Amino acid sequence: MASDDLLTSLEHIAERLDFGEYEAKAYLTILEHGELTAAEIAEYTDIPQPRVYDTVRSLSDSGLVELRESRPMKVLAIDPDEAFADYRDSLSSLVDGLGKRYTKPAREAEGVSLVKSRPTMLRYLEDVIESAEYELMVSLTPDLLDRFHETLASVKDTGVSVEILLSPAAAVPGPEEFDYVDVATTVRTRRGVTTPIVAVADGEYAMYATREGIEGAEDRYGVIFNRSELGFLLSGFLNTVLWTTAETVVDEPISDRFPRRYGTIRRCVADLSRLEGTYYASIDGRDVETGEHTLVEGQIVDVTAESNWIAASILVDTGDRKIEVGGQVAALEDIEAHEIVVGTDGPPGV
Repeated sequence: MASDDLLTSLEHIAERLDFGEYEAKAYLTILEHGELTAAEIAEYTDIPQPRVYDTVRSLSDSGLVELRESRPMKVLAIDPDEAFADYRDSLSSLVDGLGKRYTKPAREAEGVSLVKSRPTMLRYLEDVIESAEYELMVSLTPDLLDRFHETLASVKDTGVSVEILLSPAAAVPGPEEFDYVDVATTVRTRRGVTTPIVAVADGEYAMYATREGIEGAEDRYGVIFNRSELGFLLSGFLNTVLWTTAETVVDEPISDRFPRRYGTIRRCVADLSRLEGTYYASIDGRDVETGEHTLVEGQIVDVTAESNWIAASILVDTGDRKIEVGGQVAALEDIEAHEIVVGTDGPPGV
């Protein structure tokens, strides 16, 4: 679809989306570049500088762009396939045309981002789920479980360990009503209606959203930890505060498929505590006292965990000495583990 046709089509639906000429021009320009500042939008268009901020906030309110609260503020394009989902039947040709103009913005530069719109929170939640390579832990509502059913099932099919916490427990369908094995290896329910929405992939890429924010209330927020070490904060919160105060609904038997990767010490210890035999580990982490990066390889000779999972560790015999390995921010152990790979025939490579 030609540029003039795109602009005409956008103007035709201006009343439905509640935006006009400035919004249409700004939106097409943001799509072309993927990410722009307000000054850049004014430069690429004839929109007066004083009107740019009102224009992009109008686009954000319509769910078409994401505003990153930085200095200067950045405006990021949202995939038109998602932004126009509610209008798909009547706007299919327009969406196809916009999709050809869309340039996906790079999001890897900033480790932590604050987002405030419901569509953006949902998009990041799905992105965290899809990005998991070996370990995924999520706290969802039953409605969100339905929304991301296919995505979760697809992730689990690739061999990812998927742990799901659902709340409030009173609204969660029973195992006879929902095929939990299709989407998760372990499912727990929690009573509290204020349980936040959380997702952590491989112990590092994570998001946190308030229950009110994910439901579209005003003045709420979500926090994205994009490939940041700070992701372990949410992992620890899930493991010690939320997971331990929930009741198990489904817990699949542990498979004998090794080697197996772990992003959290809790899941590693939980698995090893239920298995018999000889296991070996390769741990990528850092020395607790010096902070230096280190790689530990050897036989696992012991595993320990407190009942509330506040502390968990494994003891590895390297042949020269026995080293105690804990999770991220470990203090009592020798090594803080960032990634653990467990095998049966010797230490597997990290």
